[in-house]
Amino acid sequence: MKSLKHYSIYILLLLLFACNVAPKPINYGEDGCHFCKMTIVDKVHAAEIVTKKGKVYKFDATECMVNFIDDFETNEIALYLSNNYLEPETLIDATQATFLISENIPSPMGAYLSAFKTKAEAESVQSNKGGTLYNWSSLQEYLNNK
Repeated sequence: MKSLKHYSIYILLLLLFACNVAPKPINYGEDGCHFCKMTIVDKVHAAEIVTKKGKVYKFDATECMVNFIDDFETNEIALYLSNNYLEPETLIDATQATFLISENIPSPMGAYLSAFKTKAEAESVQSNKGGTLYNWSSLQEYLNNK
């Protein structure tokens, strides 16, 4: 009976920790992009997907993440995250972000794409750098039609 209780506790703990749906830190210079296989070094443009089962996919740029989800069951994805242009290494919810495509801000894969936590922040950078603003759905449509 005592061993059954121990096994039950072990299984419960395993289930709790096995399905942890949370982002994981990107190890810049070590982690590779799941889509293009390049080493992730840019602390401003990296991105990440977390599935509902807790699996994490890391990308060197938001455009790689968008290209990756074309071949993925999107109903399995819990989080879409992009690095905030104004706070390097800080992941933000890509579905709530505002994106700027400006040829004055290079990104790793050449899409000139940067993510911002708020529209006001994106508009402020846009006023200095130029470019076009997108929300998550319009960005996906733009990149998929390109």
